[in-house]
Amino acid sequence: MTPETASERLLGVARKAPVIPVIVVDDAGKARDLAHALVTGGLYALEITLRTAQALDAIKAMSDVPGAVVGAGTLLTPDDARRAQDAGATFGVSPGSSDRLLDACEAMDLAMLPGAATATEAMALLERGYSFQKFFPAEAIGGVPALKGLSGPLPQITFCPTGGVSLANAPSYLSLPNTVCVGGSWVSPKALVDAGDWDGITKLAAEAAALTAS
Repeated sequence: MTPETASERLLGVARKAPVIPVIVVDDAGKARDLAHALVTGGLYALEITLRTAQALDAIKAMSDVPGAVVGAGTLLTPDDARRAQDAGATFGVSPGSSDRLLDACEAMDLAMLPGAATATEAMALLERGYSFQKFFPAEAIGGVPALKGLSGPLPQITFCPTGGVSLANAPSYLSLPNTVCVGGSWVSPKALVDAGDWDGITKLAAEAAALTAS
């Protein structure tokens, strides 16, 4: 699978809902119920970050949930990518990118959403074939105005801004011509997950799924 094909495939998944939940899982035993709650609420692409010891088991559990398209976030090395794919991840997300990581993901046909924070990084990824990119950390590097500024010279690139994105500011991002969705953690707050409040998470997911451009 070429980077061009991977980007088109991921873009198709991203267009199904305006928010990709960025999920940190501490207890894989709750992962399946969490995924079901998010999908029921209308969010389908789920990014499980590789920041906890339970992440890979969570990917395995979530991959069995009908309607869920499960990916792994915070991929930093080829080994991260291999372990994530073996666990059932169908796409990967990285905070930035390196040739070593991209080479590995392309070799194993793992679709990637690589991160870019500058025009130079975005151009380098586009040159390699990645037309769908993560804009990270969005709020810290200028937020909506910065992303809007990239739309003029780089209209070929579509972004998923992540990092500091919330229910309150998501509509402003979604109003941009170069933004198809946002990534956010607010739809699966730790308190609700720990409490097993799946109805509460479904409600948050439905609220996020209904977001439109402001």
